[in-house]
Amino acid sequence: MENKNTLIALTLMLVVWIAFSFIFPSRTPIPENNPSAVAKTSGAEKIQTPLVSEAVVVQSVGQNAPVVATVVGEVREITVENDYFQAVFSSSGASLKSFVLKQYRQTKDADSGLVSLVSEGPERMTTLRLDGTENFRVSGQNNYAVEVDSSSLTLAPGESRSLTFLFTDINGLEIKKTYTFNGDGYDFSLQVSARNRGLQVLRGNLVLNLVEPWDDSRKAGSGSFTGPVSLVGDKVKTEDVDDLAKEPKIYGSDLVFSGFETTYFLSALIPLGDAVEKVQIVKKGDILENQFNSPYTSLNPGDEANFGFLAYFGPRDIDILNTVDPRLSEAVDFGFFGLIARPLTQVLKFFYSYVGNYGVAIILLTVIIKLLFWPLTQKSYQSMKSMQKLQPEMTKIREKFKNDKERLNREIMTLYKEKKVNPLGGCLPMVIQIPVFFALYKVLLHNIDLRHAPFFLWITDLSVKDPFYITPLIMGATMFIQQKMTPTSMDPKQAKLFMLMPVVFTFMFLNFPAGLVLYWLVNNLLTILQQYRINRPA
Repeated sequence: MENKNTLIALTLMLVVWIAFSFIFPSRTPIPENNPSAVAKTSGAEKIQTPLVSEAVVVQSVGQNAPVVATVVGEVREITVENDYFQAVFSSSGASLKSFVLKQYRQTKDADSGLVSLVSEGPERMTTLRLDGTENFRVSGQNNYAVEVDSSSLTLAPGESRSLTFLFTDINGLEIKKTYTFNGDGYDFSLQVSARNRGLQVLRGNLVLNLVEPWDDSRKAGSGSFTGPVSLVGDKVKTEDVDDLAKEPKIYGSDLVFSGFETTYFLSALIPLGDAVEKVQIVKKGDILENQFNSPYTSLNPGDEANFGFLAYFGPRDIDILNTVDPRLSEAVDFGFFGLIARPLTQVLKFFYSYVGNYGVAIILLTVIIKLLFWPLTQKSYQSMKSMQKLQPEMTKIREKFKNDKERLNREIMTLYKEKKVNPLGGCLPMVIQIPVFFALYKVLLHNIDLRHAPFFLWITDLSVKDPFYITPLIMGATMFIQQKMTPTSMDPKQAKLFMLMPVVFTFMFLNFPAGLVLYWLVNNLLTILQQYRINRPA
């Protein structure tokens, strides 16, 4: 009986469905890729006339509000150029296909190719593509109408021009991406607007993707970093790509910017206002994506939502980044020593503006720092020399009270007081200088100004190692001489072990940038001079 009733119910449902289909036949949809479709406008609004090779498709929703879907017959490319970069944008995804820096070459050779921050490749490698969720589910492969006739935009200094891409899907979601460029730098703005041109409420998120190709050969060496970087609150965050392969990294609305950096260059987006609810950094096979998710948005018919971004594709130069947005300069992260490193960077630039040679500027900066710390260093070496003179008496005390540690310590302290020697006098002045030394190390290690900057003779690039290892070997020799001249109160066995340091440092510095080795070499020479003055007979 139960099976019979079920069969009757299914039969009635089938009859009702057939009758409904006969009375209300379905409309045959017009294919989205039909280039022969004719554009129409309703009385309430005018649909923009497409350019050559572009067409629109009309699909009615209800009786009074047609939904217009953009269909483009071919992909267009538009070249944007100023004195600083040449960029190629594609109508496919309204995306950035190529971005070349006109003032930076890959190597120091005059015929070397220019640095490319976005290289032409497969369509999935293009950047600044949009996708979304729910009713905002657009695709990075959607072909947009382009609101310019020309295939190129050239900007003179002081000039500003815009490039607009437009796409409407069959649900009435109109996406407009407007890039605005200026003739004076590496930055440009991107305004993304979503408008509901249909009759139904549209809900969802838009996601703007900053895309970067990746393979393990791009991993940076010791002391440098290549990979995703973000400023969250006031903290710079860098991501290990191997960790991203396991799980994505997510930051909330306190994110200031997110992008991708190498030793000398940066690609980044700064969300403006409330454009972004979260940023998710993911690894998808051989690409990395910084996904900028808009807040969840609900658009009533006729409503429009706007999301703004400031984009930067250029050098990691503090001065240039500051002119774009001071927050971007935080990408040049000196770590714990930033408060000292940033002023040192400006002093280095100041010297260069007068001498025109960064090698000479490094020497001048090293001399200035040495002079500033000369009194402290003098006091340190004098204290060490005094401690060295006490060694015979201290040896006797240690031998006499070797079985009574408490008495041993009292006798040694009494000796210090009698001879007016501070056992910490040799250490404290040196400790005070350590932050400055490390800050200068940071400045010289990743300063883009040293990239391809010549010094003299065989040193034609201060940002790479000495090709003949001459300066590291001289540096090691000066370090050995310096140690031989330095007064010490160490045990003889410890002193011999300490003498291995010049050898260790020499091997370390063989592959260090020539600019950093130059600083260390000059500092050693000045220290030898100071020790000679202290050690010479009165």
